[in-house]
Amino acid sequence: MRYVSTRGRVEAGFAEVLLGGPAPDGGLYLPQHWPVFSGSTIREFAALPYAEVALRVMRPFVGDAFTHEELRADVEAAYAGFSHKAVAPLVQLAPNFFLAELFHGPTLAFKDVAMQLMGRLFARALAKQNRRATVIVATSGDTGSAAIAALRGQPNVEVVVLHPRGRTSDVQRRQMTSVLDANVHNIALEGTFDDTQSIVKALFADADFAARSNLTAVNSINFVRILAQCVYYFTTAAALGAGYGRAVDFVVPTGNFGDIFAGEAAARMGLPVGRLVIATNANDILARALTTGHYACGDAQPTLSPSMDIQVASNFERALFEASGRDAAWLSAAMQDFAQTRGLVIPAEVLRTLRERYLAARATDAETVAAIARVHRQTGIVIDPHTAVGVAAAEALASELSGPTVALATAHPAKFADAISQAIGRSCELPPHLSDLLTRKERYAVLPNRLPAVKDFVTERVRPS
Repeated sequence: MRYVSTRGRVEAGFAEVLLGGPAPDGGLYLPQHWPVFSGSTIREFAALPYAEVALRVMRPFVGDAFTHEELRADVEAAYAGFSHKAVAPLVQLAPNFFLAELFHGPTLAFKDVAMQLMGRLFARALAKQNRRATVIVATSGDTGSAAIAALRGQPNVEVVVLHPRGRTSDVQRRQMTSVLDANVHNIALEGTFDDTQSIVKALFADADFAARSNLTAVNSINFVRILAQCVYYFTTAAALGAGYGRAVDFVVPTGNFGDIFAGEAAARMGLPVGRLVIATNANDILARALTTGHYACGDAQPTLSPSMDIQVASNFERALFEASGRDAAWLSAAMQDFAQTRGLVIPAEVLRTLRERYLAARATDAETVAAIARVHRQTGIVIDPHTAVGVAAAEALASELSGPTVALATAHPAKFADAISQAIGRSCELPPHLSDLLTRKERYAVLPNRLPAVKDFVTERVRPS
């Protein structure tokens, strides 16, 4: 399998995609073609352990980068430590409406599902090449802790995580900053998530600095993250009869567009997916884009669902690439214009294609709190605020969803005490392995929103190859 950039100028193999960040031309990698699974294969998935489905879904993409035995070993090790045997269990909330619980990994968020595997593949690939890497992560709350949990203590990896100061929950921040391994470096950036993401992109754009620092990325700009996330679309849909052609609708709390694009990827791989619902909070750039055809960012607003407080959804570029018929020339010019003007008018044909696949709805903080309270009152289940945005979106668009509907439950409610307390009058306890989190020692640097300051920080801490 070869991979192409959305901007059309480069190709790469799986190992390059795994260990790289954005493509050298500034685009994002996608497979040259999508392998397609038959209905009979998807029917088989319903009876298989999660790790076995992951192995079968990912195998066609890996090529000769890893042997079948190496991939199997890392997949099985990645999911052995999850607190639920199913890894991503389904819970029914109402007739034809389900939650896919994606928070049973070590940091209690869906990012673990991909990151626990990516960390192992990273270590294996680096050992094969006898090289070091500096993993640079921009996080709105959960990616950073998942990356740290997957890569802490690795002898050939430095992990540098940038989070927006004061814009994550206390639990989210401490899951990052209380990890004191020598290879873990945390930055609290004075700014928004979009600022952290802009700095990370600028670091990669400086080719000399990126090469000197051995930079790589594990955000969802890395296609392997998205590939690993495709698996729970297959397992949940297969459990609901997708192997027999039954289309399943998915509702996805959406910030950077990686998790929901994994649903599009699964659909392109043969999974019967009905509609993909983009569920946003007040930072509704994607909902506005689908409604108006104008993809235009403003200022990120802090909300009760902080992991979605994002204006520039990096992975939307992948959806635009596919919706345009893989017109790399158009997309390259469009994204260059967007970088300058912060706005993009989506061509009518591209917009029509996007609307055939995606729906969108937004939820205010008040609607988010109401959804948490309503689900708890009706079922006894406590959902986190990001999941609640998805539930609210599903309810708002119920008349347009025809199949069984799965809302992705992206985080454990204990990570967001303020929102949960507002909704049900009490917070949720953290699991035993995190019970002392709020008293652990923290270590992080507060830096201004300036590229030179971050470059200096990385340079001082990264060991040379």
